[in-house]
Amino acid sequence: MPDRALIFANGDINDGRMVRRALDGARDGTFVIAADGGARIARHYGLPIDLVIGDMDSISADDLNALAANGVTVERFPVHKNETDLELALNRAVENGARWIRVVGGLGDRLDQTLSNVYLLALPALQGVDAALVAGNSETRLLLPGESTVSGAAGDTVSLIPLSGIARGVRTENLYYPLNDEDLLFGPARGVSNVMTGETARVSFREGTLLLVHTLGRA
Repeated sequence: MPDRALIFANGDINDGRMVRRALDGARDGTFVIAADGGARIARHYGLPIDLVIGDMDSISADDLNALAANGVTVERFPVHKNETDLELALNRAVENGARWIRVVGGLGDRLDQTLSNVYLLALPALQGVDAALVAGNSETRLLLPGESTVSGAAGDTVSLIPLSGIARGVRTENLYYPLNDEDLLFGPARGVSNVMTGETARVSFREGTLLLVHTLGRA
């Protein structure tokens, strides 16, 4: 089974260098999933789809029939369900063996949908999986206690945003504004718009959850 998955959500295309980096990382054999109307985003990038999953309320019947006629697997769910289409896609990717997942099209003009898509990174199924949302020049991932590495270039922008109350004991290396065993609180923007001073940066903390947004270049 493929250990990599690309998921196209039904948001904005938001093309950019980080999106292209994610597409380049999807080597042959990558499992390509469209979450309902995300098939539109996949078509924009010219990628063949393996699976369309969701309640099919944002994709036309003609498009769905055309995909099915080309051998694409279709998994239809009821409109009245507990999970969003992207949540179904993420869970299916993991069930299919993916250990590397990139979501394209996860941001859009609905703040509630965008926030819920970001929060899906906390799904239990994604623990231990290299999962991120990519849009434009930015990549968003969830950090759990321990040490994490950010790979990029000097001048890249890194933001650390606590999601679950207080992130305790945050330490950073190779960031212009260092954090030395400090707490980041839910609310204040203390960890936003830091700058990498080398090709890699490190973040470690003892407790809580951090959202890491890595933007190529100065944001």
